[in-house]
Amino acid sequence: MDKVVFPEVAKTGDIPDAEVITRILGGEKNLYAILVRRYNARLYRVGMSIINDDAEVEDVMQVAYLNAYENLGKFSFKAEFSTWLTRILINECFLRLRQRKHSINMNGNIMEHEVHHQHIVDPSAKVMNAELRKILEQAILQLPEKYRTVFILREIENMNVAETKACLDISGINVKVRLNRAKTLLRKSLKAFYKKEDVFNFHLSRCDRMVKQVLCQIQ
Repeated sequence: MDKVVFPEVAKTGDIPDAEVITRILGGEKNLYAILVRRYNARLYRVGMSIINDDAEVEDVMQVAYLNAYENLGKFSFKAEFSTWLTRILINECFLRLRQRKHSINMNGNIMEHEVHHQHIVDPSAKVMNAELRKILEQAILQLPEKYRTVFILREIENMNVAETKACLDISGINVKVRLNRAKTLLRKSLKAFYKKEDVFNFHLSRCDRMVKQVLCQIQ
């Protein structure tokens, strides 16, 4: 296998997605690392909002990145690459949930999926008080999935209504209704403000690992 060379983020981080994609399609495969680093945090947060399983979310992220890479030539630039990539991740997340429910059903157990809440331990997070951060993450995870995902996309990832609508394949009205409901539910649990960079933090070492794993598979 050829040695994987990672592009320097300081020199390439400001290149627009469209230019990065064009160059990748032109043969500069290693530039895919830029897109992986750029969207790791978003995909992780969105994945956690649906699956709520740290290890499985990382696996789904890899699958989403590889699927996007394999279909990069079909990307038409009619939408933002970030929206297209997020949609790929969401589709894979829901596929995993369907498979999980099917497995439960096959075993003769209860079909309804139970959400198990967990705290993501990130020792590098120093900005927010650890206990407050834990309470915030738990409160978000306790939201019903359809509200939780809209909240993550709109409030944490700052996606607009049109982007969220495209990612989830729901109406704009539904996006607004679900967001309002999510906020109402959160207000009942929280007495402090949330800070997006401290929620489900995908820290640098995990980001580096994701880049390495994805690039090794596309070489």
